[in-house]
Amino acid sequence: MSKIILTGDRPTGKLHLGHYVGSLKRRVELQNSGEFDKIFIMIADAQALTDNADNPEKVRQNIIEVALDYLSVGIDPAKSNIFIQSQIPQLTELTFYYMNLVTVSRLQRNPTVKSEIQMRNFEASIPVGFFCYPISQAADITAFKATTVPVGEDQEPMLEQCREIVRKFNSVYGDTLVEPDILLPDNKACLRLPGTDGKAKMSKSLGNCIYLSDNPDEVKKKVMSMYTDPDHIQVSDPGKVEGNCVFTYLDAFSSDEDFGLFLPEYNNLDELKDHYRRGGLGDVKVKKFLLNVLNKELEPIRARRHEYEKNIPEVYNILKKGTEAAYAVAQETLNDVKASMKINYFDDAELIKVQSEKYSSVQ
Repeated sequence: MSKIILTGDRPTGKLHLGHYVGSLKRRVELQNSGEFDKIFIMIADAQALTDNADNPEKVRQNIIEVALDYLSVGIDPAKSNIFIQSQIPQLTELTFYYMNLVTVSRLQRNPTVKSEIQMRNFEASIPVGFFCYPISQAADITAFKATTVPVGEDQEPMLEQCREIVRKFNSVYGDTLVEPDILLPDNKACLRLPGTDGKAKMSKSLGNCIYLSDNPDEVKKKVMSMYTDPDHIQVSDPGKVEGNCVFTYLDAFSSDEDFGLFLPEYNNLDELKDHYRRGGLGDVKVKKFLLNVLNKELEPIRARRHEYEKNIPEVYNILKKGTEAAYAVAQETLNDVKASMKINYFDDAELIKVQSEKYSSVQ
């Protein structure tokens, strides 16, 4: 069986460090590993419209922002197909068929759906399209026969629901769909990077993000105002590392090499944490170290983005080619699904032959 990746993001804003450590960086590593036969990366504009239906221009404008972020982190169009979800109508048709395999109560129990509904204050009035997101995501994944889906841990319930749909479909209609595996980040700190304000998750809607496209001054402003330990008032005070955003970010981004470059009085992060815990280490010094670490990571990303920004028509051409390739693959899967469901009437020569013989014998 071919090894295929499907992953993507909603175009509701520029991508941030949470996206980067949670999935983008890993995508580039997987892309360059040579282990996968095909890689599909989706700009999920149709899904973004489920809670932005009254603001389509927001989604439209952010298509290019997400594409630029993909290319700037190192997604290579020669190795990965970047495509736009709404331009693959087969996904909508697959979603419609899968709806018959899922109950309303099962969707209501999905932890990711529940938390997203609460975050968007949809409790009293949930758009049907948003409520059915797990089914739509199953269509996205299965359309490309994805074997691997690299995502953050918050998406685990969605992947499990996809697997349930695959198993249900195959049990009813025959072995047709591929059951995907989830691929989580290796670094535990990357599973759910907190926002700069200490909230549980970095989120565009909460305004607590450091964006991949932020310039050095913007990154500095955000890092220097990051949430730390509220009880660490004086430099001499012992400090808490747990729940301290600065150290969580250092867990996710720093290496021993960074200490040699920017903070040579420490050999590694463990030594820095020990000093902070016993007191005598100020937040400003730790934040300045984090700032250097982040800018080291972000500088090549900014440089690549700047080059692509010089030729926006070419970026759209990349999206067009990737979408055309995705369309062809999704159509093959849809054909297989319709054949399994016995609704491929005009392509079923045997059906036409049998019916013809049936009525010829009557005459």
